[in-house]
Amino acid sequence: MKTTAHIICLFLVVLIFGCKKNSKEPNNGAIESNNGIVAPEGMVWVKTKTFTQGAKEGDKYAMPREKPVHSVTVDGFFIDATEITNKQFKAFVDATNYVTVAERPVNWEDMKKELPEGTPKPHDSILQPGSLIFNKNVNKVATMGDYSQWWTWKIGANWKHPGGPDSTIEGKDDFPVVHIAFEDAMAYCKWANRRLPTEAEWESAAQGTETDKIFTWGNDYEVLNQKANTWQGVFPVKNESKDGFPFIAPVKSYEPNSIGLYDMMGNVWELTSDLFNVNYYKQLDISKPIVNPKGAEIGFSPDNPYQQEHVIKGGSFLCHASYCASFRISAKMGTSFDSSSDHVGFRTVATPDILGK
Repeated sequence: MKTTAHIICLFLVVLIFGCKKNSKEPNNGAIESNNGIVAPEGMVWVKTKTFTQGAKEGDKYAMPREKPVHSVTVDGFFIDATEITNKQFKAFVDATNYVTVAERPVNWEDMKKELPEGTPKPHDSILQPGSLIFNKNVNKVATMGDYSQWWTWKIGANWKHPGGPDSTIEGKDDFPVVHIAFEDAMAYCKWANRRLPTEAEWESAAQGTETDKIFTWGNDYEVLNQKANTWQGVFPVKNESKDGFPFIAPVKSYEPNSIGLYDMMGNVWELTSDLFNVNYYKQLDISKPIVNPKGAEIGFSPDNPYQQEHVIKGGSFLCHASYCASFRISAKMGTSFDSSSDHVGFRTVATPDILGK
């Protein structure tokens, strides 16, 4: 079902998330967790630990929704070493014949139920299956508040055709799968016997062996371009791509964090199971221990008040200091249940309970 997010995308008025090969390999089946359970192939064990969640001291890019910083304890779990790839998602689709949200017909009767009363129906030529893609031909922008200048609703864009109907993923097995809505990620998880990480789990994993760092490699902003696939140049009009990747990059193109996780910063945003609520941290009772939090009970985003959103983490290849600066562990944005674009993907987690151990 296509609802609020898609019609808003069609009119391009939503807030859109702007924003080297290494010899290290992740802890895989050859490494045992501290529970004595062998890690599933391609996954890494994240130890039980207490860490600081939210904006860190000295983080000049921190936003109000990332505050106040607070202490959180998260039990150990396994997490994918990389974002789910085209190859992995294709195996799921081949096995189940699953059709993603971006590939399904648009039903106006369903859509208008979650829109402001009186919203006019778009022309049928617009109400076609598709998704959002970044406009790579932006020469100038009038104002950074007008996101429609660099986002385009593309009919025929989906995980198999990330740039539109004339594009393909042929030869891109090891690229992160994109144009994935929350519903699609949940379907994959059910098939794979996995689940999406909570925001707290995602941050615990991103910290690696650390507990209070701004980035996955520490606190040094100056090495960003060597550590993560983000925008280099002037967003969104000049992309210098000094790292050789003007847009999305294959997984494992940058060195992993301290426990062997790749691309936790940049490349593509990653879905989590938490509802997005800009006031969630402010409503927490941080005077008491917070253990395995599952996020807000009710979502709230002033930019999309008509639909619940889920938290996405890590930023993407479009993140730049002048725009979203979401290449930080504490950074977060929201995405609607049925929204998809060419810079949102996911990775999964597994616990001993899920694995039946």
